[in-house]
Amino acid sequence: MSCPICAKDSAERYRPFCSRRCSDVDLGRWLTGSYVVAGPEGEDMSPDTDPETPTRPQ
Repeated sequence: MSCPICAKDSAERYRPFCSRRCSDVDLGRWLTGSYVVAGPEGEDMSPDTDPETPTRPQ
């Protein structure tokens, strides 16, 4: 299996990555929003919507 970041052979200790560096690069990409997990269309939340705050029916 090759490292998804640099394509070198992966190391068992860091699998699926080859090193701690590539593992950290991947984590950084998740934390900065470079990676996105797609969901069904229409699930976008507006910035002013708080999922913890229940809405009242009108």
